[in-house]
Amino acid sequence: MTTLRVTRLHPPVSGLGHGVGAGICLQGCMIGCAGCESRHTWDPAGGADVRVDDVLGWLDTLPGDLDGLTVSGGEPFQQAAALAALLADVRCRTEGRDFDILIYSGYAWPRLSGRDDCAAALRHADAVVAGPYVAARNTDTPLRGSDNQEIIALTPLGRRRYGDPTALTAQGLQVTVDGDSVRLIGIPRRGDLERIQSGLAARGVTLEAVTWQG
Repeated sequence: MTTLRVTRLHPPVSGLGHGVGAGICLQGCMIGCAGCESRHTWDPAGGADVRVDDVLGWLDTLPGDLDGLTVSGGEPFQQAAALAALLADVRCRTEGRDFDILIYSGYAWPRLSGRDDCAAALRHADAVVAGPYVAARNTDTPLRGSDNQEIIALTPLGRRRYGDPTALTAQGLQVTVDGDSVRLIGIPRRGDLERIQSGLAARGVTLEAVTWQG
């Protein structure tokens, strides 16, 4: 039974890829970029083990016209074998559709592409956003947290959707509310998180356990 350590399965998202797609955030990251907004995803013991079959079942419950799947983290390639198993099944289920698979990684592309253990997962990806997050280079670059990161298009669909960086547009943050939890999905610009927290405080809303502060 193949399992993934998962932080969250997002509802359809609009800021982490082309159009509207499914989003999976995997748990565990040993890179630990300074200024990361997702520090809660670093601990490999956090999140929960989820069977690949259950992730596929969740995908089946989402609207049928999704444009793709985005996998982020955490660091997805720290679970490379399980990731490859998931993506292989997603490929089979979406064959014949314009459905892209986009993966976010904190590893620079030369290192990532040179790792034998990552090759199987990469074979199923249409594009990868690769490179560590550098807070000082957060310049509102579309689909990237910082402008040192590269978008590597790997397939014809990936090149069509992600191959021309000048054609990409910056997306805003998506806000979801789950009980008493407020979740932000997307790539914040420098200062966005502090402005959100201050704006909520001005309206009498106090945030506790703010994940981007560790």
